[in-house]
Amino acid sequence: MATVTRARRAVIQRAAQRIRMRCQREQHSLERTVTEIRSALVEVTALEAWRLALGWSRADAIEEIAALYVDAGLHPRGLTDAMLCRWEHDAGRWPDDEYTVMLCRAYGARPEQLGLDRYGWAAGAAVFGYGRDHTAADDGHGPHEQEPMRMTTDAGLPAVRESLHLALLASPESSPLVVDLAEATVEHYALGYSKHPPHLLFEQVRDVRKLLTPALKSGPDSEGVRRQVGWLSALLGNLAYHLDDISGARVHLDTAAAYGARTGDRRLAAWAWGAQSMVARASGRTEASVEHAERGAAIAPRGRVRAQLHAWALLPALAVAGRGEDAEQALATAMNELDAAGEPEAAGRFGFDAAELALHQAESYLALGRCADARARAESSLVGCTSGTPGWAAASLVLAQGEASDAPHDAVQRAHDVLDRVPAARLRSTARTRLSRLTGMLASHASADVSTLAERLRTLPPPIDAHGQALTI
Repeated sequence: MATVTRARRAVIQRAAQRIRMRCQREQHSLERTVTEIRSALVEVTALEAWRLALGWSRADAIEEIAALYVDAGLHPRGLTDAMLCRWEHDAGRWPDDEYTVMLCRAYGARPEQLGLDRYGWAAGAAVFGYGRDHTAADDGHGPHEQEPMRMTTDAGLPAVRESLHLALLASPESSPLVVDLAEATVEHYALGYSKHPPHLLFEQVRDVRKLLTPALKSGPDSEGVRRQVGWLSALLGNLAYHLDDISGARVHLDTAAAYGARTGDRRLAAWAWGAQSMVARASGRTEASVEHAERGAAIAPRGRVRAQLHAWALLPALAVAGRGEDAEQALATAMNELDAAGEPEAAGRFGFDAAELALHQAESYLALGRCADARARAESSLVGCTSGTPGWAAASLVLAQGEASDAPHDAVQRAHDVLDRVPAARLRSTARTRLSRLTGMLASHASADVSTLAERLRTLPPPIDAHGQALTI
C-alpha cells in the first residue's frame, strides 16, 4: 500500500467520523458502517475501518484489549500504538494468534471481517468466543457482555404500584413481605429509570412512597421500610433534577440522606450527597458542590460505591472549581477502588459502569480546558451506550462540546442527531443544558447549520409549561 501522508491521514479520520455519525443517524449496523467507510476511503484497511466505525482511537482499542486480558484473569501483554498501527497499515505485519482473538473480541467481529483470516482463523477463533456484545442496559450504560435488559411498558409502572398497594391492604403494618416488595419496587424503578419520561416516573415513585408512609410508624420491620423510603426519596430527587426542579431536588435528596443516616445505610447516604453535589454544580454553587461530594466520598463504602462518589461527584466538582491536581487525585482514587473491588458493573440509576466513568472524565476534562482528552473519553463513553438513550445523548453532546472549536460542523451534526432521536418529552434538563452550552460555544462559527440548531433549541417546547403541565409524547 502506498504511503499515506500525515495530512491525508487527518482527512481520513475526519471523513470516517462523518460517515460514522451519518450511519448512526440512519441506524445502520456496525458492519454497514465499516463497508461505507472502506467504500469512501480506499486507503483504509478492514482492521482500521472497524476501529474507526466504533469511533475508537488506537489508545481506546489498546485499553479495551488490555481490559479483556484482565477480565480473563491474564496479564496484558503490552500492546502499543505503533504495533496496532503496523497491523492496520503494513500488509506484511500481522498480529499473532492470541492478539487476533483479542482484536475480534474487542471489535465484535469475525477474523475474516477484520482481514485477519490468512491463517484459517474463521473457524478457529470461534473456540475462543470472540464476538463482543455491544448492547447495553438501562440508560445506555452497561457491561459489554451482559444480557440486554428487557423493556417494560408504561402500564408496568402503575401495575407495580398496585401490587404493592394490595400487599399493604393485606398487611398494613411493616412486615418482611412489605419490605421485600418495597425493595423490589425500588429496584424496578431504578433499573427502568431511563425507559420512561421523567414526569411519568416521578408520579409513580411519589405514589409508592406515599403508600409506604403508614408502615413507617408500626410493625417489626419499620426500619426496612424506612430504608426503602430513603431510596424512593433519592429517586425523586434525581427525577426532580432531570425535570429542572432544583429546589425540589434538594429537598428530596436531603430526605434521602437523612433516612440513610437514620438507618445506617451508608450507600444511600453517600449517593444522596453525591447527587446533591451534582445539583449544586448544575446551579453554579461550586463550593457547595465540592463540600457535598467530599461528604459523600468520606462515608461511601469501599469498592464500587466509593469509586462512584469520587468519579461522579468529586472529580467534576473539583474540575469545575479549577482544582486540576485534586481532580486527578479523585480520578486515581476512583480507579484504584474499582481495581481493588473487582465487582461487576452495575446497571440502573444507582449503578456505575465504564461508560459512565468515561462520561464524567470527559466533562471534567472539558471544564479543565483539555478538549482532546475530553473527546477521547466521550468517544469511549459513546461506544458503551445504546443509541437514543439518555446516556447516549449525554456522551454525544459532551463529545460535540469537545469538537466545537476544531470541528464545528461535526459538533452541530451531533446536536441535530440528538434532537432527531430523542423526543422532547424524554430530553432531560441536563441534555437541554448541554445543548444550550454547545450553541454558545458555536456562536462564533457563522453558518446555516449553526443558525438552524439555534432555532431548533429556541422553539423546543419546555418540559413543564407555565401551568405546571408536563410535556407528553
